[in-house]
Amino acid sequence: MIGRILKLGSQLVWGGVKAVPAYVNDYFTLKKQLNGHSDFPIRSYYPAIFDRYAESGELIKHYFLQDLYVAQRIFKNNPVKHMDIGSRIDGFVGHVATFRPIEIIDIRPLNRAIPNVSFRQADLMNLPPDLVHSTDSISALHAIEHFGLGRYGDPIDANGHLKALDNIRQIIKPGGTFYFSSPIGPQGIVYNAHRVFSIRYLLNLFEPHYVINRFSYIDDNEILVENADWYSEAAQTNFGCSYGCGIFEMTRRSE
Repeated sequence: MIGRILKLGSQLVWGGVKAVPAYVNDYFTLKKQLNGHSDFPIRSYYPAIFDRYAESGELIKHYFLQDLYVAQRIFKNNPVKHMDIGSRIDGFVGHVATFRPIEIIDIRPLNRAIPNVSFRQADLMNLPPDLVHSTDSISALHAIEHFGLGRYGDPIDANGHLKALDNIRQIIKPGGTFYFSSPIGPQGIVYNAHRVFSIRYLLNLFEPHYVINRFSYIDDNEILVENADWYSEAAQTNFGCSYGCGIFEMTRRSE
């Protein structure tokens, strides 16, 4: 992961260096065309040199494909109410809010109003009692792996992810749907960023409490594979992922 970040950083810097001659040449070309007579005089300088050789849109690893995919699933399933725990507001939440109201819960504050979005600040390692059985649909995308590591000001708790998952299960009504995603690969903690889970570990957590309806994943090459067989031999090695993204869609069992 660190190697990939360094590679992307070097590509960005090199792209900026390559763009400098064109930036200077374009400036003088534009100034000549304006010739001092224009409704738009050059009045400030903002050297945007890193965009010339960049791709058309920066798709942040996992998030873009995951957010779009799960939002489409929620649109298709059309629950009575949908709640989210800690997913990206500028990605998944924004997608869902285009077609339905969504209630979000995060340990971090949100100091602005967003249409179709209601917000509550709370630490899901400690369940507010009024949330029990409060929704038939809930999501936590690339969120639970952070709980208890202190990255977002949350208290250190080695079992933070387990407490969050137990509390989410209490929030969902029996028969409701849970959309969950997290990093998959060789299991461990990348302190203080996140945990990486093996698929087998997640299955052991989920199967007593949920019927798994769909499993999809995003591999190390950032390709979305839908409806993968989570019992296959490939799943035993996390489909070859060192830092992939597993996406579960599950129905809460009656207990």
